[in-house]
Amino acid sequence: MKYIGISLFLLAIALSTGTALGQSTKAITSKKKLTDEQLLNLVERQTFQYFWDGAEPNSGLARERYHADGDYPLNDKNVVATGAAGFGVMAIIAAIDRHYITRQAGFQRLQKAISFLEKADRFHGAWPHWMYGETGKVKPFGANDDGGDLVETAYLAQGLLCVRQYFRNGNTAEKQLATRIDKLWKEIDWNWYRNGDKNVLYWHWSPRVGWKMNFAVTGYNECLIMYIMAASSPTHGVPAQVYHEGWARKGGIDTNIKVYGYPIRLKHNGSPGNVGPLFWAQYSYLGLSPKGLTDRYANYWMENQNHTLIHRAYCIDNPKRFKGYGADCWGLTASYSVNGYAGHSPTEDLGVISPTAALASYPYTPAYSLKMMRHLYEDLGDKVWGKYGFYDAFSETANWYPKRYLGIDQGPIAVMIENGRSGLLWNLFMSCPEIKTGLKKLDFKSPYLK
Repeated sequence: MKYIGISLFLLAIALSTGTALGQSTKAITSKKKLTDEQLLNLVERQTFQYFWDGAEPNSGLARERYHADGDYPLNDKNVVATGAAGFGVMAIIAAIDRHYITRQAGFQRLQKAISFLEKADRFHGAWPHWMYGETGKVKPFGANDDGGDLVETAYLAQGLLCVRQYFRNGNTAEKQLATRIDKLWKEIDWNWYRNGDKNVLYWHWSPRVGWKMNFAVTGYNECLIMYIMAASSPTHGVPAQVYHEGWARKGGIDTNIKVYGYPIRLKHNGSPGNVGPLFWAQYSYLGLSPKGLTDRYANYWMENQNHTLIHRAYCIDNPKRFKGYGADCWGLTASYSVNGYAGHSPTEDLGVISPTAALASYPYTPAYSLKMMRHLYEDLGDKVWGKYGFYDAFSETANWYPKRYLGIDQGPIAVMIENGRSGLLWNLFMSCPEIKTGLKKLDFKSPYLK
């Protein structure tokens, strides 16, 4: 059935672009140049397939990774990644809305996913970083990381609330699914993860080693959504002081620098005088709309847009003279790398470009992201393009083009392209009444709060 699904998908692409059957998607570009809208549609649709055709079969959720070359780490092929699962359910909602799949097929897949999550290991309501897809049992992410992961749980909960909002006014079965999601959301004990009522949230807790990981999460990085979700919970919410004293470090998050002429107001952890990897401008904002979003620390649209423009300017400057970098080939983020896995940024540049960095920035820099997309698809072609969209990373300097995907990198491409096109996931998430209450509690301003 899997291969039938792929064939039907490629058939749809062929028909939509007027090409004969049997031609590859690479051949399409040489026969007929796609319009911007056709290209966006192709990339969103093919990337979505990672979460559809490529999903872990028992759970219906996102695999941690998929290696088209077949070379997997030991016992890793069917591991579900909690954060990527959250991104994936958002991609499924977008696919229903775009008619890539039927509403009924999407609903059935999401129903299967919720059934899995209801039975999977949870720790004071929080899921672990990794789960075995066959059983739902925790797969340790590290020696002492075998319990709840609050950041990954926040990414999943962000996606689940979008699903809840999408189906809340549907038919009887859809309303029942929305109610089940609501229960899961309300069971997450965000307050527990204050580690004894401290005014900061902790990333991990394990029933075996307790708080041994000792990772208090402070900003600025990719974790803003965790604090938003914690403040918004109607059952286990945290007071505003946790955000202002913990995440914002009693104002210590504030900075005022310019990088390549673009101002930055949030002090990026580990990047003094510079900015972190681009996923910091993406993961928290797949549902949380940065459009017009402000608080006492930043204007989040300007912050994320400038973060993106700095990355592009850095790659144009290309101080290390890596091959391929330029105005149409830019973007550094956490991904596979020539040296394993790395959090690529202007301060950790290994000559590796990660397509998700620029493509998931589409709402912030649509023209520049489209140029990057077109360069990858038309110029680099099969070196970087496969059945689930663009591969995770490549290096022209090292002549390194691995045919591998990571779920947490594929998700932002599909979701942020959709947000840039229609705002669908932003509108769904920001329609949640408890999110509006939480944002107001933290003194945020947003057009969605009017």
